Amino acid sequence: MSLPEWGPLLTPRLCVRPVTDTDLPALLAVNSDDEATRFLPYATWRSLDDAQAWLARMRGLEAAGDTRQLVIARREDDVAIGTALLFKHDEPNRRVDLGYVLGRTHWRQGLAREALTALIGHAVGPLGLRRIEAEVQPDNLASNALLQRLGFTLEGRLRQRYSGKAGRPVDIHLWGLLAQEWPDGGP
Repeated sequence: MSLPEWGPLLTPRLCVRPVTDTDLPALLAVNSDDEATRFLPYATWRSLDDAQAWLARMRGLEAAGDTRQLVIARREDDVAIGTALLFKHDEPNRRVDLGYVLGRTHWRQGLAREALTALIGHAVGPLGLRRIEAEVQPDNLASNALLQRLGFTLEGRLRQRYSGKAGRPVDIHLWGLLAQEWPDGGP
């Protein structure tokens, strides 16, 4: 069974919802910033064509059933300020990977934590997932700290896990969160 579609997740300041074509100009502002995309596994966007190619790739992954690409939008005006992604859904084991990016002008305001709290709560609650994983480069101090604050456990360092940008080997920290560790618990 694939990851189901669901409606928007509302928080006091944000709406976490499926991505639409109309989000691409705002997401171009996020993903064209070299600092914001420094640790992402894809190249920094340089044009709307890059944004459209990304969305086509995400739509393909969603069609396969193991991915849900979402945007993090401000509630006040519904402008996308980042993205969140559930992917590599492993239905028999009730497991999924988590990815995210937030525009640099929105850093250090608690917005990523607010958005991910809503998404994780939905994942371990209504979606019934047992385990959420995230892979983060050790140098990405802010993301590692965010996952720790969210209750994830650092489970190890995978050496030279990926070929990063410019083809150099990249280590990653593997973080895991079990549904029973989430404040509201899980199924």
